[in-house]
Amino acid sequence: MPWWGYVVVTLVLTHITIASVTIFLHRHQAHRALDLHPIASHFFRFWLWLTTGMVTKEWAAIHRKHHAMCETVDDPHSPQILGIKKVLWQGAELYRKEAKNRETLEKYGKGTPDDWIERNLYSKHTVLGIGIMLVIDLVLFGPIGLTMWAVQMAWIPFTAAGVINGIGHYWGYRNFSSDDAATNIVPWGIIIGGEELHNNHHAYPTSAKLSAKWWEFDIGWLYIRILEMLGLARVKKVAGKPRIIPSKTTPDAATLQAVITHRYEVMARYVKSVKAIVREEIAKLHLPHLDVQTFRKWLHLDEGALPAPERASLEQALHSSRVLATIYSMRKELAAIWARSTASQEELLKRLEEWCQRAEASGIEALQQFARRLRAYA
Repeated sequence: MPWWGYVVVTLVLTHITIASVTIFLHRHQAHRALDLHPIASHFFRFWLWLTTGMVTKEWAAIHRKHHAMCETVDDPHSPQILGIKKVLWQGAELYRKEAKNRETLEKYGKGTPDDWIERNLYSKHTVLGIGIMLVIDLVLFGPIGLTMWAVQMAWIPFTAAGVINGIGHYWGYRNFSSDDAATNIVPWGIIIGGEELHNNHHAYPTSAKLSAKWWEFDIGWLYIRILEMLGLARVKKVAGKPRIIPSKTTPDAATLQAVITHRYEVMARYVKSVKAIVREEIAKLHLPHLDVQTFRKWLHLDEGALPAPERASLEQALHSSRVLATIYSMRKELAAIWARSTASQEELLKRLEEWCQRAEASGIEALQQFARRLRAYA
């Protein structure tokens, strides 16, 4: 083949591996967002054995722990805790270290394959698979097959363990105000199978579809739909969109359920709705170390998570402006509604109604408009 032929073949082979990770390991095994036909499931297992040597139980357990302990010292690979350089360049080492933690595997690895071939081949002889792949590449492509094999072996450790776990919690844009630092790296999830839309995933982790906006594209979802049409997959869960009834003025049980279900979307909309008034207030204050982006970040994060200097700047800003203080306190009170896990539905609904009333009585037009929209959730 010409040189570009080897490049194309390598990209196709690595893309099949990416698809196997996002469809089988991530959406099917770790989150149970879809069911796979045994034929498709075993193909993905076999391919991952050849091209990565990863064990399904280890991958699923580590990823589930990441969600359960996200951005804490117990998170296996948080750049917020360990630093972006370490996670980006040593993500594979972090994965291997956590894979040795038997407690992680026992607690978070339930429900993964445990059949004869998994116990006696895939989990037991992980090096054999990638060794067979090396032989296949050398037989098919000659000496250049060694380079192609090396790219295959480095592809997942860098793109998944490094880029997604690193950059995906450090840089990018956010559609949803999730309780972690997850970001969407780019709106077109092609190179890493849709995993580029990481903020969307953390907002709705059990959704089989990772795209949320009309302009976002998740190629992994395209493959899942094709598998579904072929009878090789069945989608179980997809994130819904909030339904708004403009004429609705009184919150009810359906409103409460919608607000809790779409709480990350609600919070992101809250921050967006007050952006203009926040800009006006900040322009009046002329405080050092305070701009719109900084205050928006404060709205996304809990006060206790801020470094001491930023907490001091936040307190100064809130003391200097009644409007900023109201916006900040109302944000905390809104988040507290869905944080009260022990409260009854009647209590939560009462708190939601009281919140809307205080927002409407605040004299801040942005809060009044947001409260009217909040009442309309259905």
